Amino acid sequence: MADDKHHIVSSFDEELTRLNNIISQMGGLAESQLISAIRAIVKRDSELAEKVILSDHRIDKLEQEVQDFAVRLLALRQPMADDLRQVVTALKLSNDLERIGDLAKNIAKRAQVLNQVPPIRPVQVIPNMAKLCQEIIKDVLDAYIEGDAEKAQRVWARDQEVDDMYNSLFRELLTYMMEDPRNITASTHLLFIAKNIERIGDHATNIAETIYYRIKGEDLPMDSRPKNDAANFAVVEPNE
Repeated sequence: MADDKHHIVSSFDEELTRLNNIISQMGGLAESQLISAIRAIVKRDSELAEKVILSDHRIDKLEQEVQDFAVRLLALRQPMADDLRQVVTALKLSNDLERIGDLAKNIAKRAQVLNQVPPIRPVQVIPNMAKLCQEIIKDVLDAYIEGDAEKAQRVWARDQEVDDMYNSLFRELLTYMMEDPRNITASTHLLFIAKNIERIGDHATNIAETIYYRIKGEDLPMDSRPKNDAANFAVVEPNE
């Protein structure tokens, strides 16, 4: 009987490890998609942008795999307490990572259009914003793999940096458009791209909050980081 119980526990641990591995793979793909989408803007490479768009299905497929696997675990294993939080965490993370992939695809779509008009100076700010988001994604995935609540909280706090960069770029682009109406088309696409990057930062911080709860069993103290909501009203990206 003891051997049977040990086998069941060991098998469940292996299933959780598999679930964690799928999440890590999703995270790696989402990060790669963001990097490639931004490179398509900087290099004005529409072919690379198209590759990003076509590759999005890989993240979607992994999300579905997480959903199916997690539901099966919940039904067959009926986990409790910490084990239950692990499964629910994977479900929530897969959703945020899938959205990051969608936002990277949206950036790539905008890149294709942006590449058809003359370049403008503020485009150089976009890679800096994206690099910060990429670092946040990488760090939050490390926090997930390492089970490090403190690292997750530090990542969560960095979202303000992304918001500040977005607001600064928003003001710069408005000035640029007012100075010369010929800049309006390119500036508008840059605003949508920047907003997508800012939203990627939001999803990364959602992941950080989920990880913190998974480890600590309590929510992050929301009053410990001021949230500048001005960016949330600046640009609304249409569904694509």
